Parts: sequence; structure tokens; C-alpha cells
Amino acid sequence: MSALPAHLLSDNATIAPDGRLQIAGLDAVALAERFGTPLFVYDEDHIRARCRAARAAFPDGVAYASKAFLCRAIAKLAYEEGMQIDVASGGEMHVALAAGVPAKTLVFHGNNKSEAELRYAMREGVHRIVVDSFDELDRIEALVAEGLPAPAILLRITPGVVAHTHEFVQTGQHDSKFGFGVGAGVAKAAIERATASSAMRLLGLHAHVGSQVFDVSSFEKVIEVLAPIFNPLGLEELCIGGGLGVAYVEGESTSDILEWGAAIRRACADQGITGRITAEPGRSIVAASALTLYRVGTIKPIPGVRTYVAVDGGMSDNPRPVLYGSGYETFLPRAASADRPSTIRLVGKHCESGDLLVRDGLVPSDLAVGDIIATPVTGAYGYSLGSNYNKVPRPSVVFVKAGEAREVIRRETWDDLLRLDL
Repeated sequence: MSALPAHLLSDNATIAPDGRLQIAGLDAVALAERFGTPLFVYDEDHIRARCRAARAAFPDGVAYASKAFLCRAIAKLAYEEGMQIDVASGGEMHVALAAGVPAKTLVFHGNNKSEAELRYAMREGVHRIVVDSFDELDRIEALVAEGLPAPAILLRITPGVVAHTHEFVQTGQHDSKFGFGVGAGVAKAAIERATASSAMRLLGLHAHVGSQVFDVSSFEKVIEVLAPIFNPLGLEELCIGGGLGVAYVEGESTSDILEWGAAIRRACADQGITGRITAEPGRSIVAASALTLYRVGTIKPIPGVRTYVAVDGGMSDNPRPVLYGSGYETFLPRAASADRPSTIRLVGKHCESGDLLVRDGLVPSDLAVGDIIATPVTGAYGYSLGSNYNKVPRPSVVFVKAGEAREVIRRETWDDLLRLDL
């Protein structure tokens, strides 16, 4: 029955006297009418504030994990705010470089970097390569032998810590495709090999425990595991990765970046770690900065079962509910502070029974076909995980700031769907 919790909206979202949602001074329904639906609306100043908080939390260096959401506009924004940028593929690197972000501020990740990707990174002179396997060490040595400059690297260590999160986004456990495991001496062997190699400069170690993690003790356990390895080596940098959780639904609370950073630094100090402490937040930078606006096309009550509400998007613009069972809230921007007494199942337009956006959404009882309906906290892993399933064009993305809106990614057209066909 309750209204949408205000903390699930971005910093510059307000409710006008008539109950309508405004973002950075702009009416949300009017934005949907102007740019069409589905539509991602990002609160630019919200993102900038989170970038500044991340820099304050990790003064030794912090990178925006661009897999959460990447386009030229967000890469440029993060760089303007003094963040490095974590890229996990040659494509992400290409977008960041195209945005004017210097290669010396890029951190290159990936568990299976190709020779072509490594060649690109080394030729451009990226800031760090986070090495993930012995095969990658082989490839780097071969490329340096060809004449490419020796890169600065971090070794990704798998600490054997299981974070309390969905199994698909756990990365720190022994059974992982990522990194060099601490068990059986694998991490030790990788450190010895990298230290002895003239084809690279080992600067430090990296670990990532998982994504959407709320319990800081998971990070503290990683530090406890890494400290006995890190301290005797005299290395320059320890990167704790990212994964800080954010609130998506009523009853959840978003973790604070500054508190997270302070806890990490305390844990490192307690373990005698004196090198640079760095991090790579992504979700916590952009998730709550955005919402997605849809137009309701079909309302289908099934007596005694449920009411289905179908919109003009779906799993192609937000596959997280399908992939991870992720929860979201629903509300009507025309009545953003109204009670929501009616329970619906919000679904998309795809030819798939699993095309689910919100399993049990709450809405006002006067929801009607043609209404604009919103799901908040969609700034991370919505657009970036999206697809063209059923040949549905991908949505437009708009940044709003101080009463102005600018389209940073245009809506795809049906003709765009043919551009790769031969």
C-alpha cells in the first residue's frame, strides 16, 4: 500500500506539488513523451557526486568499473571527476579511448584477454593490466618479445572467500574462472613468475570478492588472506576491486562509499598493509542515478491469479530479473507519491514467458493503458547487459542536469538492426 521509498530515487529527483516526478527539474512523463520509451534517464549530478565520494574514499586511486554502464558520455564524465576507468574488453577500451580518456588512466581486466586485445592495450600504454592467468603471462611475454613496451601489471588473486550474494556474481571463491588461487600454491607461482619476468613490472595484487555485496566483512576477509602474501613482497598497490551493494527495493539500504572506503583502509592498516589501497566501484556509482520509463500497452487481469502489465521494453533492456532473480520497484511518475495498493506482474513484449521485469510490483489502482510506468535503480547492468532479442531496438539514454536534457545514446531504429547483415 505504501508509496515508493524516496531513497530509491536519484539525488535530484523531487515530487512536484501535483505529485509528478521531476528529475533535475524536468518532468519525467514529459521526458518520456519527448524522447520516447523505453527510456533510461540518468541524473548526471548524482553520478558526479558518487565519483567524488569514491575519490574521497580511496585517495590513493579509484577506477570506475565501466561494465556497469559505458558510453562515451559516462567515460568522459568519470575521467572529468578524476577517476581511472576499469575496462574488461577491447571494446570497452575502445569506447573509453574514443571518449578522449587517456590510456594511462585505464585499468584493463578480463579472464581471457586475446592477443589482439593485449596488443591494443600495450600499444596504447594502459595504466595497468590486471593479469588473470598463466596463459596471459605467456601472451604478454610474446608481445614484449615482438617489441611492444613492457606493461605494469597487477596479479588477480582468488582469495577463497565466498561473499553473501548471488552465485553468478560471486568471484572470490576457490571454484572461480577468475584469477590465481591462493590454494595449492598457484598464486605464489604466479607472483614468482611475474617478478622474474623482464616483460612486465609487477606493481601489486588485485582481488574481487563479488558483486552486490553489503557485508563489509567479506572484504575484510579478503584483506586477511592477502596481507601475508602482499606484505613480504614490498609491492606498491593492493586493489580490493568493487562489488559494493546498493538498494533496489523497499527494505534495502544502500551502502555508503565513504564508510566502505574507511572500513577497507582500517582493515588494511590492521593487517600492516602500507601500499596504495585502490578500488573499482561501478554499480555504486551509477545504479541509483537512473530509472527506466516504459509505456503500458496491455493490462491483462487473470481472476484469482494475478494481473499482468506489459510494457514496450522487457528483458532486452534489463535482463537482471531473468538472470539473477533481481527485484525492482514500480511506480507511476504522474503520481510518484501516491499509495500503491494494486499488485501487478510487470512483463515485457518479448515472445518469452520468462520476460519478467518485476515479479510483484505495486502501483496505484488507477493504472491504465498508455500510462508511463517507471522502475528505479536501473543505472547499472541494464543497458550494458541489454540485447536485441526479438530484434527489438535498444532504448535511448538521456542525461539530465539543472533543467536540461541531452541524449547521449540515441534510440536504435529497425534499420539499425540490419547494419551488420551482409
